[in-house]
Amino acid sequence: MAAKKQDDGNTKKRKRLDTKTRESPSNSKTSNLTASKKHKPHSIAKDTKQQKPILTGRERRLQAKELADARKKKRKRHYTLEQELARLWEKMRRHEIAKEDRAKLVTEAVQKMKGKIPEIAGSHISSRVLQTCVKHCSQSERDAVFEELSPHFLNLAYNAYAVHLVKKMLDNASKKQLAGFISTLHGHVAPLLRHMVGSVVVEHAYELANAAQKQELLLELYSTELQLFKDLVSLKESRLLDVMSKLKLQKGSVLRHMTSVIQPILEKGIVDHSILHRVLLEYFSIADKSSVTDIIQQLSSPLIVRMIGTRDGAKIGTLCVKYGNAKERKKIIKGLKGHVDKTAYHQYGCMVLVCIFSVVDDTKLITKVIIRELQSVLKELVLDKNGRRPLLQLLRPNSSRYFSPDDLATLSLSIPSLSLKDQSEAGSLTETTKVSLGENESEEDMAVDEVNKDKISVDDSDLAESGKKDPLVRRQELLIKSGLADSLLDVCIESVGELLRSNFGKEILYEVATGGSDGIMRPTLDDKINSLHNAVASLAAMPKPADSQEEHVLENFHSSRTIRKLILDCPNFASTLWEKAFKGKSELWAHGHSCKIVSAFLESPDTKVQKLVGKELQPLIDRGILKNPKLKEQANQ
Repeated sequence: MAAKKQDDGNTKKRKRLDTKTRESPSNSKTSNLTASKKHKPHSIAKDTKQQKPILTGRERRLQAKELADARKKKRKRHYTLEQELARLWEKMRRHEIAKEDRAKLVTEAVQKMKGKIPEIAGSHISSRVLQTCVKHCSQSERDAVFEELSPHFLNLAYNAYAVHLVKKMLDNASKKQLAGFISTLHGHVAPLLRHMVGSVVVEHAYELANAAQKQELLLELYSTELQLFKDLVSLKESRLLDVMSKLKLQKGSVLRHMTSVIQPILEKGIVDHSILHRVLLEYFSIADKSSVTDIIQQLSSPLIVRMIGTRDGAKIGTLCVKYGNAKERKKIIKGLKGHVDKTAYHQYGCMVLVCIFSVVDDTKLITKVIIRELQSVLKELVLDKNGRRPLLQLLRPNSSRYFSPDDLATLSLSIPSLSLKDQSEAGSLTETTKVSLGENESEEDMAVDEVNKDKISVDDSDLAESGKKDPLVRRQELLIKSGLADSLLDVCIESVGELLRSNFGKEILYEVATGGSDGIMRPTLDDKINSLHNAVASLAAMPKPADSQEEHVLENFHSSRTIRKLILDCPNFASTLWEKAFKGKSELWAHGHSCKIVSAFLESPDTKVQKLVGKELQPLIDRGILKNPKLKEQANQ
């Protein structure tokens, strides 16, 4: 029995071993290899180690660099030249280098690049070297580089690195060279404007061009016919309507061409350039209602922030605000979030904020997005030439004292196809144009006019150019309810001396101290306005400094004139100032700039003020220190 059990156990062991060998055949191979390694002689193992030496980290890096250089040499034709130019560039671009040494390095670099400039201009290394060379080389070398590159300018304009070189070449180009470059753009302006990189070149050329060259670039975007007959148009016909009437162009074909140019550019979001802004303004002047509303809908987004940095761009921004519906206005305001302070400081962008304050009825949204952001930098805005304009629009709207004729013209801009006033005159204008065009008017243009007539007759209640809300109510909500007026008064009281002496801050202080036009800040903020009057009077009551660099407010050029205006226009301030600063001291201040302030008390239209100062100032008139205001009036008459 025991022998049988032993045989069974042996057979089971054999079966297990067989299954293991079937499952892992590699085990036997590895065991054989290890066995063979054990029996290798010691000398052969040493030889293998000598064949593969261990490299240090530095040696590995050098080896990898050599391999990379070898690959680049195969891939790049001018790789060695670029490396040489990079070494020269590192020396020539230093600030401490002498002019003579830099000139030698630049000449050496230009000589090495000669004949190969168009090929290497697209490289990120070579383009920078070329820019430095163009900046510091002699005029003859610069002309040689320009001549070599001139046949390749269009190709380089599409390159992300070469575009900077092209701009540098244009900055240093002569009038003849610039004219030659603009002529090479002929027929390629629209395709370049559709390209993110190429549009930068067109814009740069447009900024450097004179009036005739600008018109040459613009005409190409108006119509295909104008590409052929550009010489028939003079500078007098600067507007598209004038060009169309002179050349008898069909309105329908011009609109189609301009739409085909503008739409792809807007779809790609390339809206930063002033040449496009000019084209859009001209498009608005001839386009029908549906075309204009489509463009306004596309622009009513954060895109508008990128447009309002130019004069024409700001005009487009104001037109979008004026003629956009409630949804579009909301998008424009929300798009300004985070950019309000920069927009307010900008020469043209601030006019878009002025337009928003004048037109948009959603005062809660304006308060939340715009006014809250303005309140955080209120003092800086008050002292800034452009930053004060939105504030002045709320205090005294559309005042020619604070806004130039160009600014007021921007605010009164209109789109003919959407403007209610222009639409009422459209009938008579179309009749006269038909007579002038005669037989040249096509059936297609007549069909367009019929469609426009139908669109004009539609109810235009949604196109409220100046908003539906009463302007005074809108101003109260933006100025008083939002807390902006309260913040303005705090700034004026805290920085009364600085504002009075500044060229721009004095205007805000004057408007706040008088309560704004239509007495908008009264009677809600009477207490704070009186506190401001007291602050100005306390500053004026300070004794005249003996040896001080800062002038007294009554003698400073800006502050003396502001105080004089306040005396004439605000009787409450005049009485406060007299009681605190001038009573018993009028003779001391009856000389210099302060003399005008003392005379203002006599010229005040308020009888109470005249009675208050009459007893003390009459002796000064008798003695000839002050002039009698009545005699002044008679002399003027």
